[in-house]
Amino acid sequence: MQKVSYATELEYTFLFTLRKVNSINTEDFQTFFQNLPVDPYIKGKYRSRRLSRVIISENKLIKLPHGYLFQSRDYNSLLGDIKRDFAELEDALVELDIFKNLVLAFSDACKLHPEAEIGIHQIRTTCSPGHLGNPAPEGIHQDGSDFIGIFSVARENIQGGETHLYTAKKEKPVFNKILQPGELVVVNDHDFFHFTTPIKSHNPEPGTRDVFVLTSPSLISE
Repeated sequence: MQKVSYATELEYTFLFTLRKVNSINTEDFQTFFQNLPVDPYIKGKYRSRRLSRVIISENKLIKLPHGYLFQSRDYNSLLGDIKRDFAELEDALVELDIFKNLVLAFSDACKLHPEAEIGIHQIRTTCSPGHLGNPAPEGIHQDGSDFIGIFSVARENIQGGETHLYTAKKEKPVFNKILQPGELVVVNDHDFFHFTTPIKSHNPEPGTRDVFVLTSPSLISE
């Protein structure tokens, strides 16, 4: 596990951490990425997505009522100030023990309040010969949350998709890594900007990048 922090005169502040979640077999997630609805807010139909928000109560995941995703244009220059509505995560996915393990790993890394609200984005980015897939079409950005987590589920027939962290948009990245299946990076969204580079196919077949992105607060409103 890689952990980075900086010291003030009085305390250490969490910035980001990278860990392998050994309790998760990512292959058990992959069937749930086969029927993701296309993200209707992105041109090109290369991204598919579901979204839910949960809390952890008495070591159980509780899905909260459906809502819409909203970010200010200050944070998302491409889709800010737009109410975005996505299909919910499938109940069978949320009920998996390994899914709970993922949410707990994120919550523990952030030291969240036991019943903090967590948004969970299930995202597949696709590419094909001559057509890149862009996991972050808004460019280098912050989400407007407190913490974000990116968990890699699968990489199939792709190059690229490298996650970068920056202390400022015009600076060089202080962290850059292709997240491998089972790896989770958790970031303090107040202190870092993040970005993921486009993906392209290794060979003439299509390629996919599957991830869960977690945020707290969820940025979801009813």
